Amino acid sequence: MARPFPYLLLPPLWASRNRARRRERGDFSRALLFGGVAVAVCASLYQGSFWLTGQLADYEELGDYLLRIGLSWLFLTFLSFLAFSGVVTALSTFFLADDLRLLVVAPIATRRLFYARFTRTVIQASWMVVIFLAPVLVGVGRARCAGAGFYAMALATVVPFVVIPVAAGAALTLLLVNTFPARRARDLLMLMGLLFAASLVVVLRVIRPEQLLRVESLPDVTGFFATLQSPATPLLPSFWAGETLFASLRGGRDLLHAGALWTTALASVVMVRMANERWYFSGFSRSQEAPKARFARFRAIDAIVHATPMSPIRRQLLIKDVKIFLRDVSQWSQLLLLLALVLLYLYNFRVLDLQRIPYMSGFVKSVYALVNLGMAGFVMATVAVRFVFPAVSSEGAAFWIVRTSPVSMRDFLWSKFWAGLVPVLLLTELLTVVANQFLGVDPFLEIASAAAIFCMSFALVGLAIGLGARYPRFGADPSQVAGSDGGVAFMVQAVMFVIVMIALVGWPSSLYLMQQVRGRPLTSAQQLLTAGCFAAALVLSVTVWIASMRSGVSALEAMSD
Repeated sequence: MARPFPYLLLPPLWASRNRARRRERGDFSRALLFGGVAVAVCASLYQGSFWLTGQLADYEELGDYLLRIGLSWLFLTFLSFLAFSGVVTALSTFFLADDLRLLVVAPIATRRLFYARFTRTVIQASWMVVIFLAPVLVGVGRARCAGAGFYAMALATVVPFVVIPVAAGAALTLLLVNTFPARRARDLLMLMGLLFAASLVVVLRVIRPEQLLRVESLPDVTGFFATLQSPATPLLPSFWAGETLFASLRGGRDLLHAGALWTTALASVVMVRMANERWYFSGFSRSQEAPKARFARFRAIDAIVHATPMSPIRRQLLIKDVKIFLRDVSQWSQLLLLLALVLLYLYNFRVLDLQRIPYMSGFVKSVYALVNLGMAGFVMATVAVRFVFPAVSSEGAAFWIVRTSPVSMRDFLWSKFWAGLVPVLLLTELLTVVANQFLGVDPFLEIASAAAIFCMSFALVGLAIGLGARYPRFGADPSQVAGSDGGVAFMVQAVMFVIVMIALVGWPSSLYLMQQVRGRPLTSAQQLLTAGCFAAALVLSVTVWIASMRSGVSALEAMSD
């Protein structure tokens, strides 16, 4: 008879096996695409670590010192990621999984259930770290001509290294769930994680690390290297792992730090198991509390939407979509990271020093303005595929209510369009206008870029809504919907549309700027050509917008029949 602990690990494996056997449409293309990307990333990491380790070998003792510190930094980086990932994953596996309602009341010992859930948590929280870490360590070993003992030691080091932070994350999760409801704790952690990531991105850019490449900054580089060892605290598992692998690279053994890794990992598992046996049931009971709908009575949303010139049905649908979006922290909190990237993008234009080439600054500014237009278009397409394309699919199983209600599919789809247009338009116009202001480009190019973004917003949002209605996936997560066949088809068409729009707007704009540099006005033929390109861009945008919306409405109406 099967023991309960290993048997509890089989259902996820069976589910994956059955999913692979079904072979739904698009599985092969998605596997080929993402598999190719994964292979390319791993190959790049391997080649980069191999090259860097080989370069460090030329510096003898200094190279060994930098490699030793680099290994500690590498594990320190993954240590923080594993700790946060362990908290978020433990919330899902220990308290929010759908099968827990059956397992908790089943005749299964709490200890057996803990071991099964903890094993699943370790695998889910660390698989990405292992995938990124493996090619780096293989590259380091190959560059140092390490034997099979190094790779065996690497495996024996990585296993306890990933267990320690995940165990700490599971313990913190148990504490949080007994303090807050599980869903509220998950939202809080997700928000804190995105705020941390956004702050880190902004801070790393504001300190302007490219200044280290300047000759006048070389005296500071010595102090920079002197501070490299400051985070390598001997009490952290990252230091133990780095020391163990570095000793193995040199053909020796560091049993002290290897023993510290394994004993700490085993002790942390035992301590978390004891705490789990004491407080798990109370935390699981609190996790069953329903979340509060804080935005259900937010009157400001109703007042703003009612002020718009829309029909009453579309207003109510728009209010519903906005409140549902605001209730889902996993959706709107991602905008914080996007906002940080926008600030970083604008800051790059703010610190751009074009005065070093004054005789070409005007031409370079115009080139940057056209590049900014293209980047804003690609950002628009990316935001649309993530937040706008899944708009219809986000209805989920409740879509049958829309189908059976006295609401036309036209009103339903157009409410989705207006809900997605406003934020996309504001974001991309902000990127374009502010970046052009920082650059100080010609007013003609400023107006042309702003008008092009305005037209592209209507077209791309309409294209995303229309294709999202033609290829809905009501049972999938919004991120999965964005990566489906329909999402890939949207990105291909969106990129082609952006390229055509840049050509239609950029070519006459560059012609105008060249004539300005020469001090000549546009000829009649050039003015006619410029007006024709701008008119073609407008007609193309309107055509894509209207045709996509009509196609989406027709698809939903055919689905309702």
